[in-house]
Order: sequence, then C-alpha cells, then structure tokens
Amino acid sequence: MPLPKPPTKRAARLEPTAFANTLAVSPSTKAETPIAKTSSRSLAAPKLSAAPTAAPAPATATVSGRSPAAKTRNAAKPAATPTLPVDALAPTIYPADKPKASKPTPESAGKTSGTAKPAKASKKAGSTAPKLFVLDTNVLMHDPMSLFRFEEHDIYLPMITLEELDGHKKGMTEVARNVRQVSRELDNLAGGLKSSGIEEMAKGLPLDHTGHREAGGKLFFQTQLIDTPLPAGLPQGKADNQILAVVQALKIQQPEREVVLVSKDINMRIKARALGLPAEDYRNDKTLEDSDLLYTGVQALPADFWERHGKTMESWQQGGLTYYRISGPLVPSLLVNELVYLEAPGAVPLYAKVLEITGKTAVLRTLKDYGNQKHSVWGVTARNREQNFALNLLLDPDCDFVTLTGTAGTGKTLMTLAAGLSQVLDERRYSEIIVTRVTVPVGEDIGFLPGTEEEKMSPWMGALDDNLEVLARGDSAAGEWGRAATNDLVRSKIKIKSLNFMRGRTFLNKFVIIDEAQNLTPKQMKTLITRAGPGTKIVCLGNLAQIDTPYLTEGSSGLTYAVDRFKGWAHSGHVTLARGERSRLADFASEVL
Repeated sequence: MPLPKPPTKRAARLEPTAFANTLAVSPSTKAETPIAKTSSRSLAAPKLSAAPTAAPAPATATVSGRSPAAKTRNAAKPAATPTLPVDALAPTIYPADKPKASKPTPESAGKTSGTAKPAKASKKAGSTAPKLFVLDTNVLMHDPMSLFRFEEHDIYLPMITLEELDGHKKGMTEVARNVRQVSRELDNLAGGLKSSGIEEMAKGLPLDHTGHREAGGKLFFQTQLIDTPLPAGLPQGKADNQILAVVQALKIQQPEREVVLVSKDINMRIKARALGLPAEDYRNDKTLEDSDLLYTGVQALPADFWERHGKTMESWQQGGLTYYRISGPLVPSLLVNELVYLEAPGAVPLYAKVLEITGKTAVLRTLKDYGNQKHSVWGVTARNREQNFALNLLLDPDCDFVTLTGTAGTGKTLMTLAAGLSQVLDERRYSEIIVTRVTVPVGEDIGFLPGTEEEKMSPWMGALDDNLEVLARGDSAAGEWGRAATNDLVRSKIKIKSLNFMRGRTFLNKFVIIDEAQNLTPKQMKTLITRAGPGTKIVCLGNLAQIDTPYLTEGSSGLTYAVDRFKGWAHSGHVTLARGERSRLADFASEVL
C-alpha cells in the first residue's frame, strides 16, 4: 500500500470548542486509527485549510466506543472523505500536551478502550480514604491560608475554634489580621452553598470553590453537639479539652478514616497523644525541617577538578578577571551566583563565582581578593575565605539582594556597613544607607521610648554605633578634627527607620541593611524586600541560632525563607560565615555555651 502524500499547506488553527473533544484510541491500533466522518468524538469537525489524500482505512483499525457491527461496515466500505492518521494531526492540534505512545500489554492488545481517565484520578481511586484533619485555633492564627495546604484531605473545624477566632479578630496585630483573613476565607467558602440547610452543610464545602485548585478536599463544620466523656482530670470547659473531645468523637464515628489533630501548641499535642489520639504539628510554614540543610552559598570543588574538566575547559581574561567555561558532571550541582573554591597544598587556590549556567555548561569568574590591604574596603579587609566571598557579593552592582548568616562575631554588620559607605561616599552608586531591624527585646521590655523615630530606634542600633566607631578609628592620619568631621558625614548618610512604618514605601537608589533578620516572619520579609525600587540593594543579616520572636524557629524564619527562595537567582547571593573574628573569648563562648 503506498504511503499518503505529505500535506502541501499547514493546517489552520482549531476553534476553541474543538479542544474540548477527545478521541479515545485503542492502544493496539493507535498509530493507524482514522478519523471518523460523523462521530461526535472525532476531530473531523474543525476545518483544515488543506487536507492531504490518504489511503482507505484498513480493516483492522478500530475506534474506541464503536460497536462490532460498525467496525464491520467500516472495514467493507472505504472512507468517503480523505482522512489523516491521529498522530499526523496531534502535533498541530495539541503541540504541548501530546501523550507519549505506550506499548500495548498482551491483555489489552485486542480490546478497545473507553474514555481515558487522568492518571491522578485512577491513582486516587485505588488509594486509601483521605484523612480528616481537625485544626486547632492557633494553626489558623499562624497561617490564614492553612485551610488550603492539605491537598486532597478534608478539614474539620470545631465550633469552639470559631468562637476563639471571634475573640481575637480585634486589633492591629498580625494575629488579628490573620484571624480576619480566615473569617473572609470561610465566608467565601460558605457563599458557595445553594441553601442554608444543615443537610448541605454536613456534606462539606469544596475547598477549591474559591480558586485554590491545590486543595482537593472538603471543609466540614461542627453542626451538632458532640458529647464524648473525657478523663475526669481534664476540665470540660477549657477550649483545648473541647477540641480533644471532638477529635475523640470523630475517631469513634468514622473508624474507616484517619482523624488527626493539627496544632502548634506542644502541650495540646502531648495531651492528645496521652489520650491515644493522633496529633501533628503544622509543618507547612517550615521552609526546611533541618537548618543544616539550608543553602550555604559556598561549594568546595573536588580535588580532581582540573583533571576532570581541563580537557574541555575554555578560559579567557576580561577586566582583570579570568573566566572559565566548564562542562562535565559538576555542572548539575551548581547554582547561579554560587561561590566555589579549590584549595590544594602547593597549588594556587581558586576562588570563583558561578556566573551563568547554560545547558550542560557553566561559566566561572574569579573573585577579587579583598584580603589584600591594597583592596581594603573603607579600611576593612577580609580575614578568611567566607568574608572575601561576602565582600565580593556586597560590592557587586549586579547583586540586588544579598543574605549573610553566621554566628556572633563573624563580621556581618561590619563588612556590610563598610561596603555600604564605600559605595555611597566613594563610588556614589547609592544615595544613602537605610538601616532597620525588628524591635524584639532579649529580656523584659523597658516600655515606651521618648523622642522621634530615629531617637526611639537608637537604643536598638547599638551594633551600628559599635561598628561605626571601628570604621572611624581606622583613619588615624586624619587627626581628631578629621575623624569628627568624617563621623558627622557618615552619620548624615545613614538613616535609621522603624519596621512598623515600611508599608507603602519605595526606596530609590538606596543601600538597605536589614539587621537581625532572623526575627522576621516570611510575611514581614516579603513586605521589606518588595519596598525596593530601581537601583536599590538590600542586604539581610542574621544569626539563625539567636531567634527571639515567639513561635519562630530556624525552619520557619523569614531569613531561612528568603535564602531558600532566592537561591539560584542571577541577581542574588548568599554566604554562610562560619568562622568568628570578634575575639577568642567570643569564639569559644559560641562553641561551648
């Protein structure tokens, strides 16, 4: 049988209604199935600008959904209109969603398939029943979008949870704002009910009704009184104990599914486990389960780097720096703006930054040595490898966002302030430095502070004053009057701002330093970073081991969130400083205390 001639013109675009039609094809004859003339499931309805002639359909070709009699008639009578194989039309009709052809199994070789179901639906049908998560009030207060974070599982809200939400909705705190947002989400979900009857409410509210397609479960409210006796030692009127009673009753009423209590309260989870009830922490807010898995921004090259990559390596020099284009097994493990190093005894060390990654090749660029006194930044030189990496990122005009983490005494604030003053006063790259931080005390709060915004913030900026004193003392040749004038000039270029008044601001051509960023929540971190306007650089400093904000951990801190989300972006960089340079006393204390 001769092959059909190829089409001479491209097919026209299909109508939008044609995409809703699907054609289920038997796997045994998928490549030979012709398109039927008048079938409602066929693709012959859309008009094509040019239809090539095709050979008559073979007798063995079958279309799913046809009866045996129809197959016999089609085998005896050739097709009256020119037809195309399904695979010939697939690239034109479905350029992005063309399914891959699979080999038919022996069991299904002679069968015709019905309507094809998605893989997820069949997988879900064969899996166990979805879990029922009972949410504690503190989960909704912590994350107002937690209702939509449980995928295909169902959510149950006891009535006492709604009562507690109603008691915390007033005020301007972050908890009050989260409670009001939860109330709006619940109201939108309840707006999808056709009636206000308890019967419809008992069936559950689809969580994807408001557009959150990642939530495939339902929301259930407590619509009747649950009287389940608890141990005599637990007061019945306490809200936590009422929620535990609801969980115990649901476990008895629905033994076929798993009922789990989700709470941020550790004591609540302990009491639930003491009663034999499953309880879990809300972990969706945690960027990382273990802080040791946090991206460090630095990677050591293997000892055989030159031997394995030297044959295919290209190198050139530009602007006093050396560039290397490498290809090999190391490239998939690299990220853009990641800092790499190779230190071997008896050889010149290599310190470079990943400039770009294209396919299976990566370009490395050597770094400037700020450990040399000739390249000092405002009198500050790098004392170790990580400090040199940090100064390269702080002085790189292409890096708009830099994060520095490390223990106490690693030089985060001093290097950042020196880099900022150098680019503000010497290079005139930025107009001024803006410093802010979270006002979370270590111990008891001393109360209200007098004065203006900067005067109120000055007690919180002791670290800034200490580092400015170090930078001003480095210029010994200027004399007492010269140092005083320099100090006044430096302080005129530094503005101290409070975090509470950042909403709605836009920083243009500023060098923004966010100190103690480990005490920020992810939402506060987003609020600060989105203040950046054209020509602004933001530097976040913090020590994840010194979190003072209640309910924040190393995994849920806003600094961890920013480091994890910005890794690999071409205009951001991160360095974890490991070695302290403050004093031998501070280094020993950070290790043993």
